[in-house]
Amino acid sequence: MSQLINHGVPDEVIQDVKRDIAEFFKLPLEAKKEHAKPPDGLEGYGQVFVFSDTQKLDWSDMLYLMLRPVESREMRFWPVQPPSFRSSVDRYSSEAAKVVSCLLRFMAEDMGVEPERLLEMFGGQPQTMKVTYYPPCRQASDVLGLSPHTDACAMTLLLHVNDVQGLQIRRDDGRWLAVEPLDGALIVSVGDIIEILSNGKYKSVEHRAVVHPDKERISAAMFHQPRYSITVEPLPELVKKDGAGARYKSVGYAEFMRHFFSAKLDGRKSHLDHFRID
Repeated sequence: MSQLINHGVPDEVIQDVKRDIAEFFKLPLEAKKEHAKPPDGLEGYGQVFVFSDTQKLDWSDMLYLMLRPVESREMRFWPVQPPSFRSSVDRYSSEAAKVVSCLLRFMAEDMGVEPERLLEMFGGQPQTMKVTYYPPCRQASDVLGLSPHTDACAMTLLLHVNDVQGLQIRRDDGRWLAVEPLDGALIVSVGDIIEILSNGKYKSVEHRAVVHPDKERISAAMFHQPRYSITVEPLPELVKKDGAGARYKSVGYAEFMRHFFSAKLDGRKSHLDHFRID
């Protein structure tokens, strides 16, 4: 996980999307529920990853949207208040996709892989956004805003919408380290897909979010996925170069995601262990 400055996203685009996200969560509950997530879906307003009546829920509300490809958008879940919400999210989506495309090129060159070879796996640049609102909690030490996990995507760009921080990453020694964002930075997190494609060169970091006792916190995560039809496996050229063989099993992307949701249901922190080769 790293912080990216000089990323080229216009400040106006960032400020507009921050403003509109914050305004959405100020709306009355009934107005937000007009875009509610259906019981069997992921998109919309509400709680994500609710599988049973007995599970322990994260201390947060969310708005989850499909952004790219554009034809995948379900506009009934896109807020109409504030009026500029849709346009500001659309512009930020385009800018985030440019950043990720650039980062993928750099990563390919670093791994010694043809950039176009890697970018082809992300044709159409599938992208989703999860905006999370963490209410304050007087017993903040007794709850978690977001349970520990790794991201089952290729790459995440995280934007802090307000100045209240709560993101933490797990260090190798097991301790949690707070991430204090630099002014104007985007936090870049490598996901499970890149860890597998890179045969472990890049690591997907376990992270969580804590809540503040008397301040609300809002963040917006942009998840970037590969094409649905790809096989998730270490790139053959990297396996050959490493000489130590593949460190991860080969699996279709659809099956990979099914296992991710199963792992969520089981309450496990990461599902990557299932795909590692000892």
